[in-house]
Amino acid sequence: MNKGDLKDAVAQAAGLSGADAERALDAVLDTITKAVASGDKVTIPGFGTFEKRERSARTGRNPQTGAEIQIAATSVPGFKAGAKFKSAVAG
Repeated sequence: MNKGDLKDAVAQAAGLSGADAERALDAVLDTITKAVASGDKVTIPGFGTFEKRERSARTGRNPQTGAEIQIAATSVPGFKAGAKFKSAVAG
């Protein structure tokens, strides 16, 4: 399922037009993105938690030459699935 399919499913489930569903979906995704980027944790009960995670600096290797390289510390998005979501996927 891609974003267009998701938009169509939301429109049908909520009784919205395609344009309204797309605006709502964009608003939700933008809000989650901005909150996580600023360091906030976004929890949707039953679905999961989005959060910012820190990766420390480390030494890696260039796969072509085998030379060591330094990989800088960075922040990455993380997601932990909620119990309801996990059980729905597990069947």
